[in-house]
Amino acid sequence: MATETTLEITLEVARYRPGVDTEPTLQSYQVPLREHWAILDGLTYVKDHLDGTLSFRWSCRMGICGSCGMTVNGEPQLSCATFLTDYAPGPIRVEPLRNFPVVRDLVVDIDDFMTKLPKVTPWLVREVQSPVEDGEYLQTPEELDEYQQYSMCINCMLCYSACPVYSLEPDFLGPAAIALAQRYNLDSRDEGADERRDVLSSPEGIWACTFVGECSAVCPKGVDPAGAIQRYKLTAATESIKELLMPRSRSRR
Repeated sequence: MATETTLEITLEVARYRPGVDTEPTLQSYQVPLREHWAILDGLTYVKDHLDGTLSFRWSCRMGICGSCGMTVNGEPQLSCATFLTDYAPGPIRVEPLRNFPVVRDLVVDIDDFMTKLPKVTPWLVREVQSPVEDGEYLQTPEELDEYQQYSMCINCMLCYSACPVYSLEPDFLGPAAIALAQRYNLDSRDEGADERRDVLSSPEGIWACTFVGECSAVCPKGVDPAGAIQRYKLTAATESIKELLMPRSRSRR
């Protein structure tokens, strides 16, 4: 009878060398099929024992840093939280995240997201900062509940890879950036909603979203960026009506 250590599964891994390859190709590797091995463990085995030239990103191995996002059998996944046994008997096709330029093999360039993120001012904005000796800005559990879900984003880029709008409209701010903006808009300590409004309400912001919902479906942390976008659409529409009736009125949310 075969033991766990003798079982194997095939990884079909996308390989791409800039300046050498014109397009990615798939290369097959046999790796041990072990009960607790994630896709990332399989790739690490390839790197350590079969092919040291393979390139991929990883850091925490605990589903926290968001570094190891990849396309596994056509779906965006965190490779550290997706297990080989889930795809047995295989093969398992591992490719870089879609909708991003490929740097090498499974490594993608996320500069576009990093450029867009500061545009939504994803930090607490205060008109006047109270002195430290005055104490903390305390919140009730209800106030924390307002934004906590959106604060769970780990910038893994799975939502961008799954988003059909981003694949067609690269100027779209994207799900994660908008969800992070909402995280601060809904924070009782924040006073920057007006500052974020113009960029969020632009054609490249919430109104570009067609509410397919794939971003929320693939989110490994249950952030629900699609819900955040729809929620802000209601806010933006309400604000526009208020401005028609009371031009000087702008609520903080």
